[in-house]
Amino acid sequence: MGAAATFDYDAWCRRYPELSTVSQPQAEDYFTEATLYLRNDGAGPVRDPAQQLMLLNMLAAHIASLNGANADGSASGGIVGRIASATEGSVSVTAAEMPNEGSLAAWFQMTPYGLAYWAATAPLRMARYIPGPRRGCTHYGRGW
Repeated sequence: MGAAATFDYDAWCRRYPELSTVSQPQAEDYFTEATLYLRNDGAGPVRDPAQQLMLLNMLAAHIASLNGANADGSASGGIVGRIASATEGSVSVTAAEMPNEGSLAAWFQMTPYGLAYWAATAPLRMARYIPGPRRGCTHYGRGW
């Protein structure tokens, strides 16, 4: 059985003070949207309620950041991806994708919160082998 978490706006603002301009109703909407990416109905892969809340808060912060939430009220923007090179004279920065990651990871890597979520949920994306029932081999007299 998985865990379910309840959004706590004050705790979310303490954890992400740079997103403090996000109103409580807006943050609750972002949290609800986060449940589209991580089940919050008690049947998901996360068993610890504290971990479930932390992951959903990361996603809510990611979504808030993608929607333009900055501490100074300005729209977000800037570099997306890993900084591959930088120069100082006449300012030049090159961003690159994270190596060995699929296309799904790209959306999460657009903000530090999404990247933290992606890294924290790596164990949840591992394949789990569940063996089926053992079947006996019946030869029906064929001499096998």
